Amino acid sequence: VKSLIRFRCVSKSWNSLITSSAFINSHLTRSLSLPSNSNKLIVRHCVDNPYVDHYKLIDDNSDSFDQIQSIELPRRSRRIQHFELIGSVNGLFSLYDQDCYILWNPSIRKSITLPKPCITVEVTCRLAFGFDPQTNDYKVVRIAFPRKINMSEEAKPPLIEVYSLHEGCWRITSASFPPGINVTDWHKPAASLNGAVHFAAEYEPGGPCGPLVLSFDLRDEVFHVIPLPNVTFKSTYND
Repeated sequence: VKSLIRFRCVSKSWNSLITSSAFINSHLTRSLSLPSNSNKLIVRHCVDNPYVDHYKLIDDNSDSFDQIQSIELPRRSRRIQHFELIGSVNGLFSLYDQDCYILWNPSIRKSITLPKPCITVEVTCRLAFGFDPQTNDYKVVRIAFPRKINMSEEAKPPLIEVYSLHEGCWRITSASFPPGINVTDWHKPAASLNGAVHFAAEYEPGGPCGPLVLSFDLRDEVFHVIPLPNVTFKSTYND
């Protein structure tokens, strides 16, 4: 990657080639297929006084910590704690920090700060970051749950807002959140797989029992409910 960044300065034609979607996709496919890149881990640790995030790239196949490479964050977090990781896909990271959304590519040390979302009222959000292979587009998803003013107030359905990297803006979709479902594991990133983002969820009290997976298709921008396998787990230990 460092060589490619330098080669962009050779000429306009080289820069145009290296920054084209076809070249980037080809390079990404080749990079992910290399055994040396199959087990890379990004690890975060924090220090106090002042409170600073540190990210390091570790080769999980190596027994030596000499392979650890420090990664510079795009900016300092404004929180007392740390950035919230929305998700990662294809080497890109989406970070959140006090109403500030960032897309970060640590390989080329570049990042962009997204514009303010459309929904600015007091809401609780569930966030996700994923890739739509059909349109070659990266998207950030916000499920905005309006907060109740009082307990007697009937809960309003959440609004779905999507940021498209191609479009460069947020927009509220017409997607309807499935009724009778609660999203769980709020502090864990949603999973991005096969053109959809997936949330851990469960049915509300009074409905069917058990956990489930709630997926949001990034192409059609619709929700799908995926039931978990009906498996009974038996203890391997004696009473």
